[in-house]
Amino acid sequence: MTVTTPPAVLPGPNEPCWCGSGSKYKKCHRGADSVEARKRGPEPVRAGSVRPGIISPRRSVPANIPRPDYAESGKPRRSRFAESDVKSPEVLARMRRACRAAGQVLQEAASHLRPGITTDEIDAITHAAYIQRGGYPSTLNYHGYPKSLCTSVNEVICHGIPDSRALEDGDIVNLDITIFLEGVHGDCSATYFVGKVDPESERLVRVTRECLDLGIGAVKVGRPISDIGRAIEGHATKNGMSVVRAYCGHGIGETFHTSLQIPHYYEAEADTVIEPGMVFTIEPMINLGDWHHRSWDDGWTAVTADGKRSAQFEHTILVTEQGAEILTLP
Repeated sequence: MTVTTPPAVLPGPNEPCWCGSGSKYKKCHRGADSVEARKRGPEPVRAGSVRPGIISPRRSVPANIPRPDYAESGKPRRSRFAESDVKSPEVLARMRRACRAAGQVLQEAASHLRPGITTDEIDAITHAAYIQRGGYPSTLNYHGYPKSLCTSVNEVICHGIPDSRALEDGDIVNLDITIFLEGVHGDCSATYFVGKVDPESERLVRVTRECLDLGIGAVKVGRPISDIGRAIEGHATKNGMSVVRAYCGHGIGETFHTSLQIPHYYEAEADTVIEPGMVFTIEPMINLGDWHHRSWDDGWTAVTADGKRSAQFEHTILVTEQGAEILTLP
């Protein structure tokens, strides 16, 4: 039975959620049951189409492949505040090669998408593609993440872990690719159709891609970072969709995530001035419904709170005097 209204007495944070999802209450509806949410009234909850599958053992990387500092321990040693977001010509030369490789791996992984293939099989294909190029999967053991890419299906917003679930006709899936090559990271993602999808999903994916393009187009030297989110949010809102607020773009280079953050909604406090030589990702996550999210017990998978679908596109970009150069084209 699906329960849509919270009970008068709510469960404890570590008890099963009242909605019947099987998740702990603190991981599921506790945020939605806040005083602010209660004022808005109960939100609809539906059983999503995605459930966790079996996660296979972590894949190995040949010893000759150079690794980031967290590859063994799972904990980055390099401070995200230590690296400048304006890159030297030497770092930029390496980043161009790494980002181009990331775009190629994304293209290769996407070519295998079809109904019936599991996301774990996509992980194996992607893992091999990184190694073939002499690169390390940036996500592998990053803060303990167990796989070589993120596969986010339907209502999964981001950080979906590849597993035994087979893709179905009508699914949409985001493949999030990051390669560590020549001492730097290249990061990109895109959302794809699996078989024939419904018109609303087609519209969601189209609008999300348009949001990325508008965000990239808003990159202008001397302007604040907030211009990017303003452009993205305006287009999403105009189309009756919402922008996820819990996750953002980020500076990138020799460090996977630097301290620079790129909100995809308008945030007046995002007043860092855009400078030539900056490198960062723009990666809007757009929902058909509300922007709120909840997390699975795996500590990674973020899904829409209302069970409606979400899409994402991402590029790593370099700021130039003319605007933005996309580095992650294949």
